Amino acid sequence: MSLSDIFDKIAAGREPAPQGAVEYLIVGLGNPGTQYENTRHNAGFMAADTLAEKLGVQIKKLKFKSLIADCAIEGRHCIIMKPSTFMNNSGEAVGEAMNFYKIPPQNILVMYDDISLDVGRTRIRRKGSDGGHNGIKSIILHTNSDAFPRIKIGVGAKPHPDFPLADWVLSGFKKEDGENLEKALDNAAEAARLIVAGKIDMAMNKYSS
Repeated sequence: MSLSDIFDKIAAGREPAPQGAVEYLIVGLGNPGTQYENTRHNAGFMAADTLAEKLGVQIKKLKFKSLIADCAIEGRHCIIMKPSTFMNNSGEAVGEAMNFYKIPPQNILVMYDDISLDVGRTRIRRKGSDGGHNGIKSIILHTNSDAFPRIKIGVGAKPHPDFPLADWVLSGFKKEDGENLEKALDNAAEAARLIVAGKIDMAMNKYSS
């Protein structure tokens, strides 16, 4: 059975409602507000929305300085989070949820934008430095760990070296990026499911490009 078939079954309501303690946080990074929708820096939010749609849940409950949704993936109780703290303070939300549910860093999956990858590409890592990404830097600070898995979503490099980074990541995707972006978001969502299921090696082999 393909991952698409599995997601179809979940969306059709065949995945049982989440039971027991929360085991996993799946965090999509971005900035709240309509003015930031569909910008490059919000690729993590888009991936979280894609995953939620495939799981048949809505990210709309306000908790832990985030919009969240409860879901079950492979029988594991998960929370999908979209921090409303703005990117640079994402760790405040993640740290609060982590401490409340006593989640180890290894069970915090973060999805976010990466300017070193072309649009359409994804890259999966078990852990690592912040790589200059302020959202990741904040999460490392507030969780006191860099040992959390992450899915990087390509948003493309700056058009030239002198182009201001803030202007680039807060700019919208081009029309011609649409198909590649959709592919990357789908891949990120399917990789997230594999990682929660304990199959990070499979996710890395299949979806790191």
